[in-house]
Amino acid sequence: MTTTSPPKPPRSRLGHAYGELLAQHASPEDRHPTAAARESATLTLAYQDRFLNGPAFLGGTERRAVVEDLHTVYELLRSLPERVFDGSITALAAAVGMDPLQAALITRSARTGTLLPLGRADLYHDGAEFKLLEFNLTSALGGFENADINRAMLAYPPLEEFVRRHGLHYRDTLGRMVRTMYAECAANIPTGRAPVVAVVDTVDNFAEVGPRFEAFAAKLADHGAEGIACDLSQFTYPNGRPTVAGRAVDVVFRYFLPEDLSDPSSAAQLEPLLVAVEQGKVGLFSRLDAELYGNKGTLAMLSDEQHRDLFDAAELECIDRLLPWTRYVRPRVTDFDGAGADMLAHALAHQDELILKPTLLHGGNGITAGWEVAAGAWERAVTSSMNGPFVLQRRVRPAAEPFPDTVGGVQDLFLIWGLYLGARGAGDDGYAGGFVRASADPAVGVVSMGNGAEVGCVFHGGD
Repeated sequence: MTTTSPPKPPRSRLGHAYGELLAQHASPEDRHPTAAARESATLTLAYQDRFLNGPAFLGGTERRAVVEDLHTVYELLRSLPERVFDGSITALAAAVGMDPLQAALITRSARTGTLLPLGRADLYHDGAEFKLLEFNLTSALGGFENADINRAMLAYPPLEEFVRRHGLHYRDTLGRMVRTMYAECAANIPTGRAPVVAVVDTVDNFAEVGPRFEAFAAKLADHGAEGIACDLSQFTYPNGRPTVAGRAVDVVFRYFLPEDLSDPSSAAQLEPLLVAVEQGKVGLFSRLDAELYGNKGTLAMLSDEQHRDLFDAAELECIDRLLPWTRYVRPRVTDFDGAGADMLAHALAHQDELILKPTLLHGGNGITAGWEVAAGAWERAVTSSMNGPFVLQRRVRPAAEPFPDTVGGVQDLFLIWGLYLGARGAGDDGYAGGFVRASADPAVGVVSMGNGAEVGCVFHGGD
């Protein structure tokens, strides 16, 4: 007698329920679900008109579970200098591929102030559980418009009714960022007036993203701060304190990254700012060493068999549950089954199951998905990356998620979830909201705006 397994529940019970609601009750007279988002100057500046017709839904129980796992991984990443490098931040910086200038700046920054959890986890859901592809631990996260997408989508009456009926919620990502900033830079937050917060990038980067940063700075007023958007060259330092157009700055909200600091002119412009931070004249949010822990190479250190004896049983359970197989590109590795293997031979044999990533670049830059290139190109990419700042990661196939289509039905899309983490507080687990990017291609290598993805908001709860 043969038995069959019970059918798996749909990936998103709420997603299917929302699609059924629209099919039964949506009226042709209703405004388009994304109309309010497209009318928002802030949202169109960030995303043009590339909005999903509905939100993604995150169950309350699964939200709590993945947030707890992310906090565990964060603490494990923060512990790597002590567990692996005898307490040396400089050694960790070198191990993840930073050059001596970057390593020196990061080590120097680590001696100032405090560093609290702040990050965006990029995850796929494989139908059974979330898998962590990258953990961006930095202040340069984007996402400050997340709650604006939620609010704009709630202008669509069927969704507003659905959210209310199921007791769904969303978190204001910018509000959680600002709260974490206040806690991390408490020594520099004045009493009796709003803090002056400068949102800062390098000269070259600001030339491209300046308008969006100006919108960001303006939104800080909603959270009790006076925002200024500028680049590093616009600071002057009367009495050693950074000042922009005559306004003394209390906190610098950092958007420049280690990869920007190899440029000598940017490094020179950063120097007086770091001195001001060291002297306590301004807060830096977040500290530069945050970039160490959000590096793709540090996830490889957690995943690698050679470090398993450094973690206890509960930590290993979390690592095994959340992290796909990830290894530095080195001549010898442990393979999918934990056995020793030649890296190149393993990579060639499992090309369709691997993706090659640089440890230091962001935004999908420099990534090669094995299943998207010819065998010769894959071999050249892996060979040229050997012993360099690159990792190979096992492919995660995202499960299909239901979304409203343009003709009153439901379509399957494949999501990368961007879930934000901030500092925990009383009665607050540190979840800081989220958004999703979606593709209709189940074999997509990188789900990004550059690859044509659409963006949507996240509601949680409904258990």
